[in-house]
Amino acid sequence: MVVNSTPIRHFAIGSHETRFGPLEFVGGLSMTSPVSHFGAFSSFRFSQPGADFIGVADTGFWFFGRVMRDMTGTPVGFANFSMQPMVDGNGQSTREKWTTDAEGIALKGDLATVSFEREHRVAEFHIERDAMGAAIGELDFLVPRHELRNNRGFETVAYAPDDGPLGGARVVVSERSIDVNGNCFAAVLEGPLKGVFAVTRSDGFDITDGAFLPDGDLLLLERRFTLADGVAMRLRRIAGDSIVPGGLADGPVLFTADMNYQIDNMEALDVWTRIDGATMVSIMSDDNHSLLQRNLYLEFRLVEE
Repeated sequence: MVVNSTPIRHFAIGSHETRFGPLEFVGGLSMTSPVSHFGAFSSFRFSQPGADFIGVADTGFWFFGRVMRDMTGTPVGFANFSMQPMVDGNGQSTREKWTTDAEGIALKGDLATVSFEREHRVAEFHIERDAMGAAIGELDFLVPRHELRNNRGFETVAYAPDDGPLGGARVVVSERSIDVNGNCFAAVLEGPLKGVFAVTRSDGFDITDGAFLPDGDLLLLERRFTLADGVAMRLRRIAGDSIVPGGLADGPVLFTADMNYQIDNMEALDVWTRIDGATMVSIMSDDNHSLLQRNLYLEFRLVEE
């Protein structure tokens, strides 16, 4: 599949500034393709740090590709990109939004774990590029099903570090399925701290994806939209030691970006380690197949001071 990429050289519109809180902008891309189902990217993970990736679109597609870079390491385009529809147990693609609204993905070896909303579930798949089959099983997501809102279910599924207190467990976080205190339902699905917890919700932002940092903190991507102000995104660092059964997880906002920055409907996030040891944060947008929205890829270095 051909992907046309236009470089984004400056994150803040009209400014050459590269530092935004603890994040340093490395580069970005605005992408188009003549293929009609290109876009709607909900979540992705690198299978090779900063290079090969696999992701899910909320229209019921898998996507695969590779980030291409120039001599300085700046992203310049996507290569070897492909998409294929998700299939059921009969090998058929229903393409029905109700059953294929994929929102989150986590990887370990040749296993992909995907969270779906509307028909809420967390399912496992064997990874075989360009030949993805039906789910091989489903996980108990622990949160009572009646607490999950129709279009506000699990947007995040992520593996915690193996050497941390969560012991490599998978963690799910909902977009806006809230408890009686207005906080988002979440759960550790396995391991020594298995159980339900909540994540603080604030300032009208909804959770759209997340990934664990090497130290065990959870980096969350969040989005807000209002008619008055348009779209905004922010990154929040959730303290790893606050992720415990029955607990309320929270942490500081690293930075917030509005329409004065090169953002859109930012939905997908991954964290990876560059060859020089730097912690990198990559973010993608979901264009909703709208002429008014863009498919973006943004890349930052997390500056630990």
